[in-house]
Amino acid sequence: MTVPSNIPGHIAIVMDGNGRWAKKRNRPRSMGHQAGLKALKKTIKHCARLGVKTLTIFAFSSENWNRPDGEVTRLMEIFLRALDKEVDTLHENGICLRFIGDLTAFQTAIQTKIAEAQTLTADNNRLVANVAVNYGGRWDITQAGKHLAEAVLEGRLPLKEVDETQFASYLALAGSPDPDLLIRTGGEMRISNFLLWQSAYTEIYFTPILWPDFDETSLDQAIAAFQSRERRYGRTSDQVKSIASA
Repeated sequence: MTVPSNIPGHIAIVMDGNGRWAKKRNRPRSMGHQAGLKALKKTIKHCARLGVKTLTIFAFSSENWNRPDGEVTRLMEIFLRALDKEVDTLHENGICLRFIGDLTAFQTAIQTKIAEAQTLTADNNRLVANVAVNYGGRWDITQAGKHLAEAVLEGRLPLKEVDETQFASYLALAGSPDPDLLIRTGGEMRISNFLLWQSAYTEIYFTPILWPDFDETSLDQAIAAFQSRERRYGRTSDQVKSIASA
C-alpha cells in the first residue's frame, strides 16, 4: 500500500450510527454497538498503518446516560469485555491507550480495567488512542476552569500568567495536539459537545456512512478530503502560499 503524504497527525471521530445500522437489519441496538467495535478496531489498525500519531474517539458522551437503561447496561458490558479482550493486542501493536472524561461515574470494575490498560500501554508510541467516555466538551472546559482557578487561589499560578496555553494544560487532552481532522459518521452535521475547545481550527468531515460500515476506504476518503483543503488559521490564501514557499 502506498501511504499518501500530508497525513493528519491527529484524527478525532464521532462514531455515530450504530443503532440505525442495527435497526435497518431488524437487530437489537446492542448488535450495532458490537459491529461498531469491529469498525473501531479496523480504524485503529489503519491509522497506525498510515502513520497517524493520535486518534481520539467519542465512545460514550455524558449525555448517553439518558438512553434507555437496557442499552446503557449493554454498552457497559461491551465496554468491559473490550477492555478484557482487546487491550493486550493493542499493547502488542504499540498503541498507547488514554481515557478522557469523568471516569468516576463508572462502576469500580470498569475504572480498574481502565487504570490497568493505561498503565500497561503508557510507554507505547506508535499511536496514542484517546477514548472519550462520559465526556462532554462543556464539562471539559468547566473542569479545566475550576482546576485553573484553584491553582491561582492557592498561589501555584500567578493570575497574569493565565492565557490560552495555560488553560489548555488543564483540559482532558493536555499534552496532545489539537485535532487536524474531525470525522462524524452517520449523516448528522454537528459535533455534539465533542472537543469544543480543541476543535477551533479543526477540519470537519461529515459522512452519511453509518459507523459499523466505516472501513479503511472510508477513512482514506476522509483523509483525501482533508488533504484537498487549505488551512489558513485566519490568514489569507496568499499569506499561506508565501509561508509554504519560504
